[in-house]
This record gives sequence, C-alpha cells and structure tokens, in this order.
Amino acid sequence: MNPQLSQPSLPSWATWWRRPFPDANLLLLDGRQPALVDSGFVGHAEETAAWARARAGDVALVVNTHWHSDHVGANALLQSGGTGIAAGAPEAEAVARRDPGCCAAEYLDQPVAPYTVDLPLDDGQVLRLGDADWQVVRTPGHTPGHLALWQPELAILVAGDALSDYDVGWVNLALDGPEAAATALDSLQRIADLAPRVIIPSHGPIPADPSAAFDAALRRARRLLDDPDGAVWYGIRRVFAYALMIRGGIPSAEVEPYLHARAWLTDAARLLDRTPEALAAELIKTMLAGGSVVLREGRLHAAADHTPVSADSLQMPYPRAWPRPEPRGRGGGAG
Repeated sequence: MNPQLSQPSLPSWATWWRRPFPDANLLLLDGRQPALVDSGFVGHAEETAAWARARAGDVALVVNTHWHSDHVGANALLQSGGTGIAAGAPEAEAVARRDPGCCAAEYLDQPVAPYTVDLPLDDGQVLRLGDADWQVVRTPGHTPGHLALWQPELAILVAGDALSDYDVGWVNLALDGPEAAATALDSLQRIADLAPRVIIPSHGPIPADPSAAFDAALRRARRLLDDPDGAVWYGIRRVFAYALMIRGGIPSAEVEPYLHARAWLTDAARLLDRTPEALAAELIKTMLAGGSVVLREGRLHAAADHTPVSADSLQMPYPRAWPRPEPRGRGGGAG
C-alpha cells in the first residue's frame, strides 16, 4: 500500500495519509511541536507510529477527533514513548474514570489498547499543532465528544467523521438518544458556516469541492433525522461491515450467533421493533443482496476495500478491565 503523503491543497508542513478501513486517515502537522490527528486502528499501531516518526521525529501530541477504534488505535503505543493525548472533554473525562463505555469498545466489540487523555479539549480552545494555531470546534453527533479542528488563516477544516466526500458519520440513537441525528445536523451546519477552503475527512479523499461536499452531507444528515429507522439501519450496516473487516470475515455458521450476542444489534432490534434473531437474519440477507458483504469459502466478508488485521491485535481488554491510569503531566500543544 502506497500512502498518499500530501495534497496540493495542503501546506508543506501538513502530511496527509489516506488509509482504507479499518483505519482512519492521518494528518501529521510538522514543526516545533509535531502533532498527529487521530492514530488509526490498533492492529496497525506499529505502522502508524513508524510513519509519523519517520516524518516528524518524536510526536508531541495526538489529537483525537473522537474515540472510536479506528481513530485511537496507536494512542497507547505513542503514549508509551512520551506522546501526549488530547481529546474532547466529555470523552477525556470518561477515559479518566475508566468508564466501561469508553470508546464504545465493548458495545461495538472493537479492540482499543488502554490509554489516558493528558489534555481535555473544550470548544474554542486554541492548540499549537506543528507551527500553526488550530481552534477546537465541538461537533457532537457521531459521538457526544466529537470535535473538529479549524485553521482560520488557511481555512483548513479537519472534519473527523462529521462528513466525508461521500457520506456522513453514522449516529447511535440507542446510546446517544433520539436527538443524536439533530445534534449531528447542527454540528454539520456549524462547520459548513465556516466556509472552509479545504476539508480533511477521516475517511475517503479530500473533497475537490468543499461547498458541494457540505451540500451533499447536509442532505444526507437531514435524511437521517427525518428517517430514524433508516438511521438505525445505516449504523448497524456500518458496524457489522467493520466487524467483518477486522476479523478477516466470520464463518457463515457463526455469523448469526455472533450478532445475537452484540449489544448494538439488540438495541437496534428494540428501536426497529424486531427480535434480535429476526434483525440479524434480515441484516445478513439485505447486505448480501446489496453486495456490501460477500460469502467466500464459507466465510462472510466485507466487500469494501480494507487492510487485513492480525488476529493477535484483537486481544485487547475491554475498558472495564483497563488499569487505572498513572498520574502524568498534561500533554504539550496547548495555546
């Protein structure tokens, strides 16, 4: 895989790596305080750390747009080498408490290596990342602690999962409440009003036309708000496809039992007024019919492009079993 190291629309001190699932894209900001925005999936943590260090030396700070597994996977490895971790205050506080719901890791059955947050971030806070000042913009919706980063002089927006060139982030109506879709739409409108020259998304390419990308994302977000059942279906399709990606597929005979044991499937069944068993069967059937999953050699696989993950990397404790964090100094990078 050849990383896409930069884009003509970015300054020379910003290096971007577009990565397929199960990783999020990375943005490396070089300078006196090298910073990395997000850190990919835990199964590729060594690759992430090596890539960042080869281009910027010691990374002073990782800023997480939010805490899902595809964004925080190398946090622990980088932190063990002295890198500070920054994240939105709601998620930082939960990580500090070792809340069992941290990163939705157990809920989604997605591995996350234990880490701590050194620098909680609030809306409007200014961070020195590399050699530029960036503003923190709270953008809850995809998760309650989701944030974006805004560089006003260059009009660059780091959007996280708020939108991509082709979609918007899914919302969890079961965990975050029926208002999550409206919250996500409000956040999207807030960052659209900034009128960025460049949008850097966590998945997919950098949009060629930021205005058109926002128009499409706002339409999609309104549909999720207007159709709660559709929003639930959108979320569970994404979560199931991701489960197949990180596991190298699941044997066909084990897929339904796997789904029956998942909290996210049980919650979705309640919201859709189905039994978990009926929903699991319908989910598999519709995704096979739509081509987003495929049956190959007795295993169900995600059809979307993704990078293989070693089975060993999935052996991470759930947050309820994470060790209590040791006292650390606050991470660098605060303006």
